[in-house]
Amino acid sequence: MSEATRFAFGKNWRRFLNHLDEERIRTAEQSLRNMLGLDDLSGRGFLDAGCGSGLFSLAARRLGANVYSFDYDAESAACTIELKRRYFPGDGNWTVAQGDVLDGAFIESLGRFDVVYSWGVLHHTGRMWDGVEAVASCVEPDGHLFIALYNHQGWISAYWSWVKRAYNRGALFRAAAVTFHSPYLVGLRLAVRWGRGDFSLKRGMSLWHDLLDWLGGFPFETAKPKDVVAFVRARGFAETRVVTCGRRHGCNEFVFRREDAHH
Repeated sequence: MSEATRFAFGKNWRRFLNHLDEERIRTAEQSLRNMLGLDDLSGRGFLDAGCGSGLFSLAARRLGANVYSFDYDAESAACTIELKRRYFPGDGNWTVAQGDVLDGAFIESLGRFDVVYSWGVLHHTGRMWDGVEAVASCVEPDGHLFIALYNHQGWISAYWSWVKRAYNRGALFRAAAVTFHSPYLVGLRLAVRWGRGDFSLKRGMSLWHDLLDWLGGFPFETAKPKDVVAFVRARGFAETRVVTCGRRHGCNEFVFRREDAHH
């Protein structure tokens, strides 16, 4: 994949850090608790594969986990290093590195973890299913795999792939994509929240930075929930929680528990 057509995720997340506050961090912590069904992560090994802004690495560390964070994008890794510096300076139970989930030697060197987390990452690698297999291999027996992948919508997914590829061609394309799509992607979501009386932060993230991530996030792959479940089941896991976005675009979330110690 040409770096010219790959979205600069780290630059987007570096801007997001300017808006990070205690409420967002607590929201991220609660979303981990809810999905994993665990009150805390004390003493558990937590792998954040594709750490992005570093928010969920920070949330896991505050919940007591021993955290290893990595990202392909150097600026994303730098964002996570910055969060560690702010909140856990010099902490020996939080490691941050630059690494590629598709690098077999790197993945093998990591060992296994009680919780492996990769939210909205693997569909940006250009080899999504290889990425899923890689993170699954890092889960301890009886451990948890928590992943989120873009929902497959047929021709609509093909349209978004075209938008994302265009977005990364230059400033003019970026401006056009944001101008054309933001009324739908931001305005409609805000209207729906207003109608529900729900202005809570989802996962502690930012609507604007999520918008840029969505429009620019390329490479871009999608999957149907049933295909993700079948793929991970075949590798010795059982699903414990699945939250889908229905027929809409966005991420389906999956939590699996490893049952087969021999995989």
